Amino acid sequence: MMRPLGSVITLIIIILLDLFLVTKSEVYIVTVEGEPVVSYKGGLNGFQPIANADSHHKIDFTSDLVASYSNHLEQRHDTLLESLFEAGSYKKLYSYKHLINGFSVHITPQQAEMLSRAPGVKSVERDWKVRKLTTHTPQFLGLPTGVWPTGGGFDRAGEEIVIGFVDSGIFPYHPSFQYTITEPYGPVPKYRGKCEVDPGTKKSFCNGKIVGAQHFAAAATAAGAFNPEVDFDSPLDGDGHGSHTAAIAAGNNGIPVQVQGYEFGKASGMAPRARIAVYKALYRMFGGFVADVVAAIDQAVYDGVDILNLSVGPNSPPATTKTTYLNPFDATLLSAVKAGIFVAQASGNGGPLAKSIVSYSPWIASVAAAVDDRRYKNHLMLGNGKILAGLGLSPSTGPNQKFTLVAANDVLLDSSAVKFSPSDCQRPEVLNGNLVKGNILLCGYSFNFVSGSASIKKVAETAKSLGAVGFVLAVENASPGTKFDPVPVGMPGILITDVSNSMDLIDYYNVSTSRDWTGRVKSFKATGSIGDSLEPILHKSAPMVALFSARGPNIKDYKFEDADLLKPDILAPGSLIWASWSPNGTDEANYEGENFAMISGTSMAAPHIAGIAALIKQKHPHWSPAAIKSALMTTSNTLDRAERPILAQQYSGSESVTFVSATPFDYGSGHVNPRAALDPGLVFDAGYEDYLGFLCTTPGIDSREIGNYTHQPCNYTLGHPYNLNYPSITVSHLVGTQTIARTVTNVDEEESYTITARMSPAIAIETSPPAMTIGPGVSQKFTVTLTVRSTTGSYSFGEVLLKGNRGHKVRLPVVAMGYDH
Repeated sequence: MMRPLGSVITLIIIILLDLFLVTKSEVYIVTVEGEPVVSYKGGLNGFQPIANADSHHKIDFTSDLVASYSNHLEQRHDTLLESLFEAGSYKKLYSYKHLINGFSVHITPQQAEMLSRAPGVKSVERDWKVRKLTTHTPQFLGLPTGVWPTGGGFDRAGEEIVIGFVDSGIFPYHPSFQYTITEPYGPVPKYRGKCEVDPGTKKSFCNGKIVGAQHFAAAATAAGAFNPEVDFDSPLDGDGHGSHTAAIAAGNNGIPVQVQGYEFGKASGMAPRARIAVYKALYRMFGGFVADVVAAIDQAVYDGVDILNLSVGPNSPPATTKTTYLNPFDATLLSAVKAGIFVAQASGNGGPLAKSIVSYSPWIASVAAAVDDRRYKNHLMLGNGKILAGLGLSPSTGPNQKFTLVAANDVLLDSSAVKFSPSDCQRPEVLNGNLVKGNILLCGYSFNFVSGSASIKKVAETAKSLGAVGFVLAVENASPGTKFDPVPVGMPGILITDVSNSMDLIDYYNVSTSRDWTGRVKSFKATGSIGDSLEPILHKSAPMVALFSARGPNIKDYKFEDADLLKPDILAPGSLIWASWSPNGTDEANYEGENFAMISGTSMAAPHIAGIAALIKQKHPHWSPAAIKSALMTTSNTLDRAERPILAQQYSGSESVTFVSATPFDYGSGHVNPRAALDPGLVFDAGYEDYLGFLCTTPGIDSREIGNYTHQPCNYTLGHPYNLNYPSITVSHLVGTQTIARTVTNVDEEESYTITARMSPAIAIETSPPAMTIGPGVSQKFTVTLTVRSTTGSYSFGEVLLKGNRGHKVRLPVVAMGYDH
């Protein structure tokens, strides 16, 4: 019997849909039983122990032991996949052997389900995306006079230290990364990373300053996101972000910042003699994938970097992980710290909203962004005498001379040009050059500038090509959160960001401009002049927490429950930072084709800390990552340059920005002080076992989940997570009285310290003992007791101060919220 045609078609559609569903593969990150290299203490026949009980023990990744055990793990990964799936039905992308034991694989959801039930498999997580968290600061931080001379001057600052950058690659031909014949670099025997060759020039990406350059795109390729024509199938930076972060941390000293024919000073990295190792895992069109980032981190640790900079954070929480600290990304970084690597991560750009932090774990230095002391302000003087404030990085229209103002909408060649949004001034061909020439062109700031389809650079190009003497870009309405940065342009130009100033400008223009009955202009009578803004104005109210910088409280899970751990950790410059750029970079439309860019983000703050950590590592080569972080945090500043408490940019009721007193949820311990960090006196040290204890003590974490990522049982507990020996104290749910212990280690000569504490009135604070004398290398314990006086429904802030008789000051921020029960 023949089926009706309709039912046959339906059957075919169902079969095709089934085929589609079955064959739609995705990338999964899998962890399996067995310890990775960094944790292997023996127990397998034929494989000697690699790690030992000392959490500060440094593993020799070049040893035959490591190579043999790594091969063993990879063979087990391959055997597992071969036993489950037919050849050709899956693609293994990476084997992770050094920091976590697992692999990433491109398979269907049905295969992932089968894999999750296989013996020996601990976790199977679908891959997820990460994103970038997008000069003058060495002087602002006091580096040239305060820090560099102690290491032998800038020509020695960071010598022999290798900083790894997991980012968008590098533009190796930039002066910030050039090898100098006058100050040649010697070999770095401890580093063994590979150098890829530029497919276009056939030249190595390495040059002595850059010691390693690799790229990771297997997951991006499997996901169909990678386009080698656009994203470059090499370590070459097609974005700009990676070159910028590398230069902030380790760029050469004294490089002239030249943009649009003007010099905006000299650029330098924090540690200008440090070496750069590039691990490209971020791409300009889509960001990156965790499977690629984990592979890059794994490789960087194996290669022998000292410091890791991660100006990257998750787009969203991983699908299957409940706890913020437990996912393949953070677990990999925990093992990196176990291997002795200091990790700096951008804290996120979701500020000023509370709980917007995206860097959660105690083994990571989470960096908030500060506005430093430079402001590029300008003004527009109108013919009626009014002066309107704005932003700019441009020359003036000249002294004692005003020019006619002409609005883009009034100088159209053809009325049909309205469909091209002519007020954006992005298309010179739709404007009448005869009416623009010799005048100041008025343009409107629309949503196109926010979305990236319009740029201030293009406004300047339009104005210049039509013969204008300058341009004004007026913001008529702005969404809350719109961030306006000055942009260097090669002609007089100003951005009027205040809507009320823009209205004054428009009112003056309309009153001064006569029109016929159709609305066409008969005569342009409005005039104005643009001031000079090539030199910054230096402010004493710096540093200040940037509006966009992500805020605490930190969260322990994706229900957004408060953690007993303060984040961010520290504040560093992250607003309007000049540094190198890739000329083919597209991350910022205003800097396309340029060698330098001035951009903002916690992405810019993290490499400041990575570079300063390199200086500490150079001076104290045997310090643990926790000791380096402690030195940075306990010596930081909570006062600005005018000796007033640091402020934070915040929204008032509308979209206007106001300034409020900053708290540890804004800046962590405070703003970095490099000179003091090199000589902290005392450190709060911690190692891998302590971090395991923190995880095992955090309420709500399944111990099996901890085992999946750490391959360790929960044999060690701290009683409460806030007992982790951390350079801050946070008690998110304080009932009655709690006593918290901390242990300090003296990293200098014998010194006597007095211990004092203060706290806002709702919480009483006491310390014991009141004083102690500590010998060199000796560790000593003290306690902090917090008692609820009144429940206010909000956090109380305070600090513990250890003041030494030899001049050291060690400060510990304290954060707590009191409850009745």
